[in-house]
Amino acid sequence: MYIKKIIATTALIGLVIAGIFAYTIYGKFLSPNTAFNNDEAHVYIASDATYQDVKAELGPLLKDEESFDQVAKRKGYISNIKAGHFIIKKGSSNNDIVNSIRSGNIPIKISFNNQERLEDLAGRIGQQLEADSTELISAFKDAEFLKENGFEEETALSMYLPNTYEFYWNTDAKAYRDKMFSEYKRFWTEERKAKAEAQGLTPNEVYVLASIVQKETAKTDERPRVAGVYLNRLHNGWKLDADPTVIYAVKKEANDFDRVIKRVLYKDLETDSPYNTYKYGGLPPGPIFMPDLSAINAVLNPESHQYYFFVADVSNPGYHLFAKTVAQHNANRQQYINWINTQGINR
Repeated sequence: MYIKKIIATTALIGLVIAGIFAYTIYGKFLSPNTAFNNDEAHVYIASDATYQDVKAELGPLLKDEESFDQVAKRKGYISNIKAGHFIIKKGSSNNDIVNSIRSGNIPIKISFNNQERLEDLAGRIGQQLEADSTELISAFKDAEFLKENGFEEETALSMYLPNTYEFYWNTDAKAYRDKMFSEYKRFWTEERKAKAEAQGLTPNEVYVLASIVQKETAKTDERPRVAGVYLNRLHNGWKLDADPTVIYAVKKEANDFDRVIKRVLYKDLETDSPYNTYKYGGLPPGPIFMPDLSAINAVLNPESHQYYFFVADVSNPGYHLFAKTVAQHNANRQQYINWINTQGINR
């Protein structure tokens, strides 16, 4: 009888210990340990992050940092940290959290458009990826890469086609650039190359002209007509005489791309820059802006017409009046000059 009591007591103690152990393990590993109210939280872990950095990132998201610390150590995470963008679901346990940040690197969507220079693009992408703008601009301007792939620094912006792309947040600068070059090559199909050649242009030249077209008109339905004007001038040996190129030349000359110029002055037309298409024939040496796909497609599929001139139509904001002759253009131009003077726009 006494032996049976000892056995029973020992078994009971064992069950209590097992229960305590199971409760402890459950509490540390499997019970919820999130402190945020949203459905999920986004965590970004840098490539050079230490475990202390990870804890600093996760701290505000956890109810109990100590239990997370114990689980992370037990699962060997502290010596196997992974960089990237991770999502933690509300109500996740320590075990779930460690699994998420160890193997759940999730791509993010990167978008960009309307960048004037490589520096602007680097700044925009540097806000979205781990790589900073300094690393990005260095990769963008890498002379060896540009030469190998048919670009110069002036034309390098042509490689970046505005759209939305998927990247891992911890993608480095060179990997980002290389993927964008792959996207560039995929965009320039044989059909598009043939359309460019039919206009007497290379893909880079299409991008350059598209940048002027987009700066001339924000109306996507008007871009094929504007593109047709510039192609008529090019094909007939005329200078482009494009105001946006003069504005770019003035800003480049002053090294002030934040400057706002709403009106081109006669003195601006004398700016000695290859970007000034009033002074130099042909296309400028590089794009003056990052055109979107509608502007590129406008150059590849221009409207066929005999227009050589256009000026803003003050009666139809955003659109232009087109003319075939200088006389017609001068009449159209006068209504614009009268309007801009009444608006008091002097620069």
